[in-house]
Amino acid sequence: MAQKNYKPHYEHLKNKWTEQHLELQHSLWKRHRKSLRWFANRSKHLTASALSGLLLLASPISASISAPITTADQKPEFTDLDKDTFLVSDLYTVLPKEVRPLQQEEEQRVISLLSARFGIPVKSEIDGKRLERNYGLIGAEQHLMRYPGDTIYSHFESEEDARIHTSSGMAPGRGAWGYFASSREVMTEEDIQRERYYIAVQTFLAPEFNSKVAEYRDFFKYRKMLLVNPYTGKSIVTVIGDAGPAVWTGKRLGGSPEVMQYLGRVDGSLKGPVLFFFIDDPENKVPLGPMHVL
Repeated sequence: MAQKNYKPHYEHLKNKWTEQHLELQHSLWKRHRKSLRWFANRSKHLTASALSGLLLLASPISASISAPITTADQKPEFTDLDKDTFLVSDLYTVLPKEVRPLQQEEEQRVISLLSARFGIPVKSEIDGKRLERNYGLIGAEQHLMRYPGDTIYSHFESEEDARIHTSSGMAPGRGAWGYFASSREVMTEEDIQRERYYIAVQTFLAPEFNSKVAEYRDFFKYRKMLLVNPYTGKSIVTVIGDAGPAVWTGKRLGGSPEVMQYLGRVDGSLKGPVLFFFIDDPENKVPLGPMHVL
């Protein structure tokens, strides 16, 4: 089915409605969290329509006026949605209302929460190295060339990916660490995944970066990071594949088209708040891509 193109005024009204809806939902969760948890944990005994009503009122998810209606015959699965909802509820009690660098206590609470919820070692610092912040606005990036000669027409591994992401275009230059592979023939699945789920991070703002450029360059190359949309609970494992964006943009990192789509940051503004932390994974056991709450 072809995707509808809505006019700017529609997008503006939808975004304003979503913002107000989130505030109401957050307030409801803050005042009645225990009751809502009790209710959701017994959701398997409820009809689909009753549970849908509960989630409409209680879950701080990105609202969409054009979302399809789910009927009881479709037997919707609410397990993951419930878990994401609880994550959003808990983050709401920790994060500041404004998007700013986290204070030490806030940072530690977020790290403990994310580590427990995802079952992976989430950290703000590894080997004495850390970023300038772990909470800020993410913006959309273009695709990166994976090997010499890669173009937007040879870039995608499926027709579906091409249909969805071709319009994002391809950056004219390489990423901060060059090509992901020396040629198409030697490109591995890991190379493909790294470009698909890459982020651009302001590595140049990291403490002591300017005095240890080579050391920090090697440390940040393809470093795994967990990104979390605090409004929806959508989370994804990425790698640092580029440096940026520029400070003057007001954004603190950028995401590939695939990353932005999964996080739900494609609502017209192409940017929004996100948490981003290192994943301590020296044995490379944590796969790239969407990460779900345990």
